[in-house]
Amino acid sequence: MAKQEKDATFVGDSRVSAKRIPNISPSYSDFPGKTEPFWPNFLLKEWMVAAVCLVGFLVLTVSHPSPLTDKANPNDTSFVPLPDWYFLFLYQMLKYPWAAGDWVVFGTIVVPGVAFGALLLAPWLDTSKERRPSKRPVATGLMMTALVGIFYLTWAADHEHSLNHPSSKDSGGAGHGSSAAAPAPADSSFTADAVWKAQTSCMGCHGKNMEGGMGPNLQKIGEKYDATQIADIIKNGKAPGMPGGLIKDDAEIAKLAEYMATLK
Repeated sequence: MAKQEKDATFVGDSRVSAKRIPNISPSYSDFPGKTEPFWPNFLLKEWMVAAVCLVGFLVLTVSHPSPLTDKANPNDTSFVPLPDWYFLFLYQMLKYPWAAGDWVVFGTIVVPGVAFGALLLAPWLDTSKERRPSKRPVATGLMMTALVGIFYLTWAADHEHSLNHPSSKDSGGAGHGSSAAAPAPADSSFTADAVWKAQTSCMGCHGKNMEGGMGPNLQKIGEKYDATQIADIIKNGKAPGMPGGLIKDDAEIAKLAEYMATLK
């Protein structure tokens, strides 16, 4: 059968077999650095990287087991808790005026929300086809700024905690215990005076007979403080765990302080 046109004649012959081309992915060797097949080239490299990271993580867990430090002690009011290392940068950021106090919502919700939201939307915000960091200055600059900021805030939080609370650092690191001495054992035969038993807010932490509980043992508090110092602590509190202003009457404070100063 022939089909004629103005300048050419096309002839078809059904006896000529069609050339069958197998369904094989084209060779990407002619386009170096441009693209590659997802399987196995791309996926195999991803698996290899994941396997190396997993093996490295397992080696670290075996060679450096989690430290076991002091048992939890509710009577140890000197203990200063600290977040785990991966939250230290947020913990440190909340110490700055622009992220604390009246701005605490900005520091706890707005800043982390914008940061993690941008990370989540990164594939849609940065649609450049370039893969070299040098040709993606905006994305690379933001990433480096975030990494430097996180590393600095993490270091600053740990360094500041080490300077202010060296005993906690020596006993096993951030947020994992305290080397404070155990409280003195309570005297079971001791009976507190009526002036103490009238202070229900004090007994809630220090016990009915001053034996200690959430707060320290006060049965021999007079060996450490005089009446004036005790009265000042009752009025103004004492870091980290003693709040001030629980007793409003100055006369009651003076009476209680005089009694506690005699306990030696």
